[in-house]
Amino acid sequence: MKKITKETMVQYLLIFFIAAIMTMIGNCINTVTDKNPDTFVSILDGIPGLLILMAIALVSSILGFLVPKVPTIVWITIIGILLAMPYNTITGPVVAEQVGKLGLLPLCTPVLAYAGVSIGKDWVEFKRIGWRGILVALLVMVGTYLGSAIVAQIILSAQHII
Repeated sequence: MKKITKETMVQYLLIFFIAAIMTMIGNCINTVTDKNPDTFVSILDGIPGLLILMAIALVSSILGFLVPKVPTIVWITIIGILLAMPYNTITGPVVAEQVGKLGLLPLCTPVLAYAGVSIGKDWVEFKRIGWRGILVALLVMVGTYLGSAIVAQIILSAQHII
């Protein structure tokens, strides 16, 4: 069982803080570039939602250390759903309103950056996979993208949005 140390918590908080800064800058740019002044979210307006997400991630990380058989992502999902579900009249409306100010793309950017750095760090291992593994990875990515695009096209067409 991994132990929770002060250094580990400081590292987690630093990572969350860096991700928060990237997210807020990205969210501000995202809402400015959509050409709709009604949807602009300033950095100060987005901070409460971001703090909520950081708190969920921190508590989930601690629970991931305490209960190592349950992955942290499961804790994030459970806590997020319990806090934001509409039947929770205490936190649901507040969490939904504040987190709703943040766009999905700015939230994904730090995660994708981390994944890129992680792959770059293990480039030697990635090269050992060989061309077949890289081909499979590319086909999976293209297939996922095309599958998502097809599903989106069908749903948006069925709703007469496009």
